[in-house]
Amino acid sequence: MALHFHNTLSGEKELFIPLDPERITVYLCGPTVYNYAHIGNARPAVVFDVLNRLLRHHYPQVVFVRNITDVDDKINQQAQQSGESIQTISARYAKAYNEDIASLYVLPPDVEPFATEHIAEMIAMITNLIDLGHAYEAEGHVLFDVTTYNDYGQLSKRDLNDMRAGARVEVAGYKRHPGDFVLWKPSTPDLPGWDSPWSHGRPGWHIECSAMAAKHLGEVIDIHCGGQDLIFPHHENEIAQSCCSHQQQLFARYWLHNGFITMSDQKMSKSLGNIELIRDVVKQYGGEVVRWVLLSAHYRQSVNWSETTVNQAQKTIDRIYRTLADCQHIKISRGKPDPEVIAALNDDLNTPMAFARINALAKQLQKADDPKQQALLKRSLMASAELLGVLQLEPKKWFSNKQSPADDLKVTIEALIKERESARLEKNWHRSDEIRDQLDKMGVIIEDSAEGARWHLK
Repeated sequence: MALHFHNTLSGEKELFIPLDPERITVYLCGPTVYNYAHIGNARPAVVFDVLNRLLRHHYPQVVFVRNITDVDDKINQQAQQSGESIQTISARYAKAYNEDIASLYVLPPDVEPFATEHIAEMIAMITNLIDLGHAYEAEGHVLFDVTTYNDYGQLSKRDLNDMRAGARVEVAGYKRHPGDFVLWKPSTPDLPGWDSPWSHGRPGWHIECSAMAAKHLGEVIDIHCGGQDLIFPHHENEIAQSCCSHQQQLFARYWLHNGFITMSDQKMSKSLGNIELIRDVVKQYGGEVVRWVLLSAHYRQSVNWSETTVNQAQKTIDRIYRTLADCQHIKISRGKPDPEVIAALNDDLNTPMAFARINALAKQLQKADDPKQQALLKRSLMASAELLGVLQLEPKKWFSNKQSPADDLKVTIEALIKERESARLEKNWHRSDEIRDQLDKMGVIIEDSAEGARWHLK
């Protein structure tokens, strides 16, 4: 089956036809680095990591770009509040972001451009927009004139007249149209700034991504992706300024947007105080569990982060790793992903369906007793899991990483298990069941196998 993606631009699922099958170009909007990233920031990184892995499975070369926004009003505000330099803050949180998403088994991008390293490209693009009549200077600012681009609003399905009528805040007097957006703005002495033909200032947010995408991928790219909250105004404005500057009909041919995260069925927001940092949930549950939850719903739908979804992911991963532990003696070479997993991902990154197939393969492997069949199933399972970025550890490592009890409790648990084994040998089933119930109340799960009893915490 060929690749199909839901294109936000058309509102339909479309066959993916790359500009150049020898070089697939993808741009993902990265973080603004002023604080530690939360799991809402993690979802596009994880979702489009699967896209990256899938494209690399199908094509010989993929150039995946994920930027770092290191000049922004939020960073400026953080610097003013903390007394630290803007450079110190952005460097610290850029490093933290990369560490956090690496803990979720996200592959590094081929290119990670920093906005401040591309000021010259931004100034050149703004100059070109002015020369072409799409932008104008006003009071040290440069603004994009949305009325000069007939297709403005095509991505977000908004109408310029509605934007004018629906303006709820006071519009700056230097704007010709309420929808005009800033390409460049002046800086005061306490803010970062660069010399330009218009003022000592800094770029607007939208121009940053257009300039970086053009430099590293080209004027027209295959896929642009990000969260649904970026459709308007960020991605809409990227399209306008990129198409007008390069005099192209399209900027990105396919637009993919992921849904939000809800926290126990509530929208995640600072006002509700339900923000979860990536590093905190990884420390508590492990990166694979977090990744599994983020991929458990289709990427265009919201995913619910709750005790129920986390526990379900933990139990599923535990079960599969136990199967892999039982099959560690089966040596395999590198294999190909299962055709049903490929078909699911080819169909607009249907990760829930892919996970269902992963579970089915694991159950088949658990029941198989023929060595050749076991090897085939294990090879297919591991190749499929790699495509999803899960089951990346050795089983022994997985179970050793799980929360371990205190030493004295561990001694108690193992003593009870030994006593239970003796009771079973003596066919004292009543005592054996009593011990199992006692261990269950302690949060211990026992699994009996031919090699003896194994245990782990719930």
